[in-house]
Amino acid sequence: MLRLAAAALAGTAIEFYDFFVYGTAAALVLGPLFFPTFSPVAGTLAAFGTFAVGFVARPLGSVLFGHIGDRHGRRPVLVASLMLTGAATVAVGCVPTYASIGTAAPALLLVLRFLQGLGLGGEWGGAVLLTAEHAPAGRRGLWSSFPQIGPALGFLLANGVMLALSATLSDAQFASWGWRVPFWAAGVLAAAGLWLRSSLAESPRFLELREHARVPLAEVVRDHWRLVLLTAGALAVGYALFYAVTTWSLAYATERLGVSRTVMLACIMAAVVVKGALTPLAAVLSDRYGRRPLCLAGCAAAAVWMFPMIALLSTGEPLLMFLGFLVALIAFVTMFGVIAAYLPELYEPRVRCTGAAVGYNLGGVLGGALTPIVATGIADRSGRVPWGVAAYLTGIALLSLGCFALLPETRHVEVAVAEPATS
Repeated sequence: MLRLAAAALAGTAIEFYDFFVYGTAAALVLGPLFFPTFSPVAGTLAAFGTFAVGFVARPLGSVLFGHIGDRHGRRPVLVASLMLTGAATVAVGCVPTYASIGTAAPALLLVLRFLQGLGLGGEWGGAVLLTAEHAPAGRRGLWSSFPQIGPALGFLLANGVMLALSATLSDAQFASWGWRVPFWAAGVLAAAGLWLRSSLAESPRFLELREHARVPLAEVVRDHWRLVLLTAGALAVGYALFYAVTTWSLAYATERLGVSRTVMLACIMAAVVVKGALTPLAAVLSDRYGRRPLCLAGCAAAAVWMFPMIALLSTGEPLLMFLGFLVALIAFVTMFGVIAAYLPELYEPRVRCTGAAVGYNLGGVLGGALTPIVATGIADRSGRVPWGVAAYLTGIALLSLGCFALLPETRHVEVAVAEPATS
């Protein structure tokens, strides 16, 4: 289990590195480089628009790779999705800017971001199911939390590289070629991830299946549409919270408040370190007390904290901003630290890879794709403290709270396909 969980963690860290490095670049440099004819705010909105395309592609990736996972196994999904995301990320680092090739530059950016999202849409479902379906029932939350630590590591790695480059290069060097380096590094990381995953065994639960769904998506839509919508709505707040902290606030503070990008990256990264460290704790608590209570507590905390977080961000003071981000991400991890066990338990084995991944990634469209765009638009029409952003995030938290309230508890659900033999 340890070797399997470590490989799943490494893979999700690498794929989310690819996804997050784009978000950081969108907040810092992609607007003026690829949309120079726009105003600064419009350029940021356009860059966040290409960022959002990745989220739109993720449910499509979950359908494509979910079909492969439910028909042919979880392991092929992990290899194919990693190759696709890695190749697309390296290619982003090679795209000429608008000054070189005109409108073809943002068009290429859009296509490559779509391919990134397509690959990541398959990654999460494959990695989570491989660990959840191998894990013993009483520790399923703990073992399934390993892939959930991966996004925090990927974020820290992506932003750590950006922070180092930002601190050592001049603004002109960073805008000229420095921002491309993290994208090129994705090729080395993808090769390492493929090596780690080359020896993984197929999920025993998948091998136990006597009959596979012929068209998993059709079965999910026909028999599980309500569950998919509820899981998507429930997860929306996690995405909204995370990308408000890590993407929108980075652009807002550097552009509107005059905070240096080095300071902002350091504040956000420090909060994400704590978030990653607390993920296994949330998972262990879910093994003891249940998945649903923690999700409800995290949602309620998010709803209460959004106005204080925006107030602290608006001060521009590093320690106060860090405090706002820290509490927000603790609320986030209280929910998302248990999701890797919760979602597989909600769906039956025949369609588990498709159903869990589609629900998870639709939540990303609702919360992750829209939040940087909506928040930027609201903040542009606000005073120094963008209370409208706080109201928007609170509304999403209340929506997710209602969805979690309608979902069942699953801690004692057996994810095995076949009944264990009796002695």
